[in-house]
Amino acid sequence: MILIVDDDAAVRSSLTFLLKHAGYETVSVSEPGEALTVVRREAPELVLMDMNFTLTTSGEEGLKLLKQMKILRPGLPVILITAWGSISLAVQGMQAGAFDFITKPWNNLMLLNSIRTALQLSKQVKEEKTPVSRIEVDKKFHFDKIIGKSDALMRILDTVSRVADTNASVLITGESGTGKELIAEAIHLNSSRAKEPFVKVNLGGLSQSLFESEMFGHKKGAFTDAYIDRTGRFEMADKGTIFLDEIGDLELSCQVKLLRVLQDQTFEVLGDSRPRKIDVRVVSATNCDLQKMLSTKTFREDLFYRINLITIHLPPLRERTDDIPLLARYFAEKQSEANGLPSVDFTPAAYDYLRRLPYPGNIRELRNLVERTILVSGKKTIDEADLSEQAGSASTGIDETTFEGFTLNELERQSILRALDKWGGNLSRVASTLGISRAALYRRMEKYGIQTGKP
Repeated sequence: MILIVDDDAAVRSSLTFLLKHAGYETVSVSEPGEALTVVRREAPELVLMDMNFTLTTSGEEGLKLLKQMKILRPGLPVILITAWGSISLAVQGMQAGAFDFITKPWNNLMLLNSIRTALQLSKQVKEEKTPVSRIEVDKKFHFDKIIGKSDALMRILDTVSRVADTNASVLITGESGTGKELIAEAIHLNSSRAKEPFVKVNLGGLSQSLFESEMFGHKKGAFTDAYIDRTGRFEMADKGTIFLDEIGDLELSCQVKLLRVLQDQTFEVLGDSRPRKIDVRVVSATNCDLQKMLSTKTFREDLFYRINLITIHLPPLRERTDDIPLLARYFAEKQSEANGLPSVDFTPAAYDYLRRLPYPGNIRELRNLVERTILVSGKKTIDEADLSEQAGSASTGIDETTFEGFTLNELERQSILRALDKWGGNLSRVASTLGISRAALYRRMEKYGIQTGKP
């Protein structure tokens, strides 16, 4: 049963009709006291509630009611309904434990998707969790591209398997090179949208001037140089999944435009004022600390709550050392297949060496090291000396057998300095060697005060 709480009879009637037509049983009340009585007596599966019940618009009544409901039923999902101009109230509600927020006038499809997702996730929480092994998850899900079986990775795959077939927005966090795009793709491939498009967008590479055209498309003649119609990424992803990579790098002015689309699932093509509806599942990723960005007002709080209904954090490779041999063998096999080379083995000492490296570039750095070593050495069995030579350890001044006395930041800085020295300041080669993007390299160089090409 779904409880509807709103002092507007027309809203209650409209929501009741919509939900009953969708197959849900409903109960509607007009004020907080009645709502608490229903929550105590009937234990609804979900609550849809307004934030204001008097002529005031402070939202204090709604926040108070929400907190009382969460005390009575901690696991009860609550979806808030508020006006667009009162989104700050919805953010306060999310901080107080609300599941989601919908703005008036609501989009019926988006509201039903939010309800369906809330009920699915609530049911999963109630179900008893059983331990899973890599063999068990591979029998049920498509995780072919994700290599490893460490405890840290299995917890991630367990979460992915639980949320993939919902419409929940997912935020994937972690350092560059940890495999965020692979996890996003796995979410899509294991969902009911798997046969629909999976559209990737690198928001870190989009300027403010290009954002609307790239994301929403444009009509011919909409602006200078708009010689033909362009289909935007959201329209390409209709019925499927859109992956918003590096969302933490998005400018504030663009964050507002993105929020409106995610909120209403509607957008306007540049040069065409006709709103277009879409049905898109949103998965985002960032290596930025969004919580810190919220405090410095460089990332919108309302957008943050819209994109991270579910958060998946990917640990750095140095915290998944059990997976390093598996990854090394996987990359070696792929390299051999791609170049028609005989299969390659690693000595135990080589594996030990790989486990000890700090990997500021994470999995990308490991892959580049393995592939480069195979091609340069030409050997069928790779040993520690082969890897050490390609890693350039002799020029660092660091004892890579222990790394004792160095912090992670110091190791990362030394790795960048070493690569800059090795490649003569060629940033493309440096980024490739470290297994990170040029943008990520620039951020790290700025962080450590390293001048371009001048270590």
